[in-house]
Amino acid sequence: MMTSLLADPRLAHCRRLFLRDHEVHMHIGAHDFEKRGTQRVLINVDLYVPLAVSTPTGDALGEVVDYDFIRARVAGRIARDHIQLQETLCDELLADMLAHPGVAAARVSTEKPDVYPDCAAVGCEVFGMKEGGLA
Repeated sequence: MMTSLLADPRLAHCRRLFLRDHEVHMHIGAHDFEKRGTQRVLINVDLYVPLAVSTPTGDALGEVVDYDFIRARVAGRIARDHIQLQETLCDELLADMLAHPGVAAARVSTEKPDVYPDCAAVGCEVFGMKEGGLA
């Protein structure tokens, strides 16, 4: 389970938005047998968005970072082409999340739950923060 980084003083001015255990079936893997079909992957994304740009005054979707942004970026990436490594997927998704002007920091993890019968999953996680965060 991922813990929040909001205790970090650099992110204390943020709220955390998250997409939890988003299950996708995608072309991923470096081994020949993995290139013959799709695998189940769980994707988790945490976005750290400054309160100054995400505190709605009119209760309107346009005042916040929309969760659809996260799902659309994930869907767009997995639809493009085969990815060999979870590290590549995490890095590319992190770059997509940080490209949003309202996001100060992000964390992305991926898990392949069906690789080994003796463990829940194998995965990768990456965190990134914009230089100086956002005010």
